[in-house]
Amino acid sequence: MKYVILPALCLFVLLSACRAQQATTLTPAPKATEKAPAFVTWDSKLIELGKVKKGEKRDLFFTFTNTSGADAQIDLVDACTCTTTDYPRGIIPPGGKARIDATFDSTEKEASETIDVNVVFKQNDAAGNSRLETVRYSFELVE
Repeated sequence: MKYVILPALCLFVLLSACRAQQATTLTPAPKATEKAPAFVTWDSKLIELGKVKKGEKRDLFFTFTNTSGADAQIDLVDACTCTTTDYPRGIIPPGGKARIDATFDSTEKEASETIDVNVVFKQNDAAGNSRLETVRYSFELVE
């Protein structure tokens, strides 16, 4: 009798293992979640000023469209001390366009560089974090 139970037990273990393996391989992969639309869409996130003489000032601007489907409002625009900015203080409706103006002063610069301009919105992201967008401009410093 014990010779009959042992082979039956081995067969049971093998079949169970095959079923477990089969179940894992047949489980469909999770579907990829659709990516949410961008909060804003920039016309250009990088502006290349080209050659700039030391001491020269250059005006530039960044434009964007509110693609969030909800109102957007800029809370703060921050850049290095070589950059002054002006931005709209009001609400930008869905589909609305806005422009951030900047003036670059190369007086204190010693080398070519790429400058970040950080745009903080009053609206938080889905996780409750501050919504931050970064645009940049670059220049080649010449004497």
